[in-house]
Amino acid sequence: MKWVGRVWLLWVWIAVVLCSRRGAVGKEEYMKYKDPKQPVGVRVKDLLGRMSLEEKIGQMVQIDRIAASPDIMKDYYIGSLLSGGGSTPLPRATAADWVNMVNDFQNGSLSTRLGIPMIYGIDAVHGHNNVYNATIFPHNIGLGATRDPELLRRIGNATATEVRATGIPYVFAPCIAVCRDPRWGRCYESYSEDPQVVREMADIILGLQGEIPNGLRKGVPYVAGKNKVAACAKHFVGDGGTTKGINENNTLTSMHGLLSIHMPAYYDSIIKGVSTVMVSYSSWNGQKMHANRELITGFLKGTLKFKGFVISDWQGLDRITSPPHSNYTYSVLAGVLAGIDMIMVPYNFTEFINDLTYLVKNNFISMDRIDDAVGRILLVKFNLGLFENPLADLTLVNEVGSQAHRDLAREAVRKSLVLLKNGKSANDSLLPLPKKASKILVAGTHADNLGYQCGGWTIAWQGFSGNNDTSGTTILAAINSTVDKDTEVVYLENPDGQYVKSNDFSYAIVVVGEPPYTETAGDSQTLTMVDPGPDIINNVCGDVKCVVIVISGRPIVMEPYMSTIDALVAAWLPGTEGLGVTDVLFGDYGFTGKLPRTWFKTIDQLPLNVGDSHYDPLFPFGFGLTTKTMVAR
Repeated sequence: MKWVGRVWLLWVWIAVVLCSRRGAVGKEEYMKYKDPKQPVGVRVKDLLGRMSLEEKIGQMVQIDRIAASPDIMKDYYIGSLLSGGGSTPLPRATAADWVNMVNDFQNGSLSTRLGIPMIYGIDAVHGHNNVYNATIFPHNIGLGATRDPELLRRIGNATATEVRATGIPYVFAPCIAVCRDPRWGRCYESYSEDPQVVREMADIILGLQGEIPNGLRKGVPYVAGKNKVAACAKHFVGDGGTTKGINENNTLTSMHGLLSIHMPAYYDSIIKGVSTVMVSYSSWNGQKMHANRELITGFLKGTLKFKGFVISDWQGLDRITSPPHSNYTYSVLAGVLAGIDMIMVPYNFTEFINDLTYLVKNNFISMDRIDDAVGRILLVKFNLGLFENPLADLTLVNEVGSQAHRDLAREAVRKSLVLLKNGKSANDSLLPLPKKASKILVAGTHADNLGYQCGGWTIAWQGFSGNNDTSGTTILAAINSTVDKDTEVVYLENPDGQYVKSNDFSYAIVVVGEPPYTETAGDSQTLTMVDPGPDIINNVCGDVKCVVIVISGRPIVMEPYMSTIDALVAAWLPGTEGLGVTDVLFGDYGFTGKLPRTWFKTIDQLPLNVGDSHYDPLFPFGFGLTTKTMVAR
């Protein structure tokens, strides 16, 4: 029976081998970075130690969804995706369409060797503005007029919920620029010319990311769970101070000027736990910010102790050189050495990967710099809970454009409106308007145009015109639903003076302003309203008592028309909820907004900011008349 003993010994040997292998496999299966009970720092260090150079460089890449596929996410270890302005899964995509798209890409990332989830980012700068039927809040200039940080926290919370409803965990907001010249095409993305107002409005971060609990360290990136998003303070630094307000241009100021005007909101944002910071296209005293190591690595990461990741703007590295992309390898070297951690490529990612790989392998960029970048990116991903919950679900889809959010946006609109004139004399106020009147005239280019009302960064990058691209309430529709049922409302975009004279209108509401624009397309050296706005004001206000509502991203030329106008309202870019305008126009609520920036008399005065020696405005910073409510609520 020797063979029985041999078989028995063979079985014992097999069992020992299998057990030892199972033990080895068990040890391999326990990876600290996959254990949510481990401290985030431990998880980051463990994962970094397992990553190849190729995997690390992939984490530093952010590409637009147009350039992506699940296979590309897997094969190149891409760390992040974004939707640029108007980059959507399909026209009029639903929240479920967005979730399914994001999850498809995420499954590609999760199928890699280490299963590192990607982070999807989007411009949600006044609500979830790329998404059909989302709630569009007033742009930042209007929110600055509210002087209400608590309102900003609630708007941040609502925006985070709508963004998460579409499967996205990261927003490129808020813009904390301090716009010092309204000729700048991004001035409406700035809360104010006053650094203190901008600091207060940065409380939107606490709504987007969540309030840091007592006991947790301040100044460390923080996101409070699955319904919150990582925020991004932008654009570091001085983007609102360029010469003549020219977009992406040069900000000429001393270090004291930079620190006292443009930097304070960054201190506050970091204390509030902001997860990321985006670098500005602009230059400071001739040096491109995307290549400014002194300010990015030295000041932001060093002095301010910022622990999140620094992201470039769209093709920001390309623009280090003039013309853009003329020496891309140098641009990659300069940008990464300056301290930029994630690069918004957004299309030609293989060129970036090849150049950065070359620069590291040939010791132009150290592995320590790469590990710093990737460690910061992983920190934010762990904070977001992406490793535990990488895939989105459909639980929040009904939150997009919900009535509660639209009610909040309506509240924001009425608090943002600034009453600049009310009657041709102190004893002759026009507002609030009576709801009951025999016949009223509504006129103007902006009275019945939802796209004009929302401004840029709405559905498309440059915004849209008309009422078909998303849902909301125009000012005309709001007037029709607010006035008494027996009041006849006549709407003519551009009535001639004879028509106005020959009809017995009780009063007129004229809505004029700027067209939608974004970034450089909005730069203006004239700051005039869209034609035939001036003719409409003259034709209407010359013959009937009128209130002029200005829809604009900044103060525009109004001085020549002031004597004709009975009442003047700065409505900024109010978004989808036009009923917020009629709430105060007809006295259901009083006017409370205060100018977030100086309203100039003539273009020759610019730049003109409160405290300037030549300060002689049409309406000063902080100005705003008030009215009482007509009815008790």
